[in-house]
Amino acid sequence: MKILILGAGKMGSFFADVLSFDHETAVYETDAKRMRFLYNTLRFTTMDEIREFHPDLVINCVTLKYTIDVFRQVIPFLDGDCIISDIASVKTGLHEFYEESGMHYVSTHPMFGPTFANLGALSSENAIVISEGDYLGRVFFLDLYRRLGLNVHEYTFEEHDEAMAYSLSVPFVSTFVFSAVMRHQDAPGTTFKRHLAIARGVLSEDDTLLREILFNPRTKSHVEGIRSELKDLIQIIDKKDEEAFMRFLTRIRKNIK
Repeated sequence: MKILILGAGKMGSFFADVLSFDHETAVYETDAKRMRFLYNTLRFTTMDEIREFHPDLVINCVTLKYTIDVFRQVIPFLDGDCIISDIASVKTGLHEFYEESGMHYVSTHPMFGPTFANLGALSSENAIVISEGDYLGRVFFLDLYRRLGLNVHEYTFEEHDEAMAYSLSVPFVSTFVFSAVMRHQDAPGTTFKRHLAIARGVLSEDDTLLREILFNPRTKSHVEGIRSELKDLIQIIDKKDEEAFMRFLTRIRKNIK
């Protein structure tokens, strides 16, 4: 299969590395310097090269802010039977775009990401394949992710966005709050250092991703849940209520089992 990867960032380079030995792969990137370490893969910097390549599958790995815009630029240079795909963490607007494009499509979300995961050991990581879209495209990614040892789940676009509203918004918002009140520590403890490392990783993510997670209409209820728990905890602290504190600890320990 001829596979075109859009973007030579961490995830684009990862897919090129994973796929290049079983398929004919090419990477399109406007900044040629970002492609200097790609191996066994064609390097494209123009749309004419894409047209001449005739890819069977396109994997869009550019940052979320530009995902749809890059699709619009590339589609006129693709054959009609080419399958286009994205790996976006937030699918806002993508389903509608795909349906209007007239192209075969598949949408997935490799949830291991480049920030925290060990890309060489993915057996504890997850991936989502959207159940809507092209059948052969879905089969391709289901097989790929399973061969990588990922735990694969199939969701609709709606189910994906609902799941991400919780699994991304709660830790991200908690990290925002930690960062907002953080002060420099000359002798930080182990727990503090771990939280700081997480905060630096989250805040190194693309700003568009952070914005889309925060502005997801489903996020507000989860943030309100955090606020409610903080309110209860402040009351426990104010009253120094040991019994209430023990009940609180018992409840939250059950949540993380």
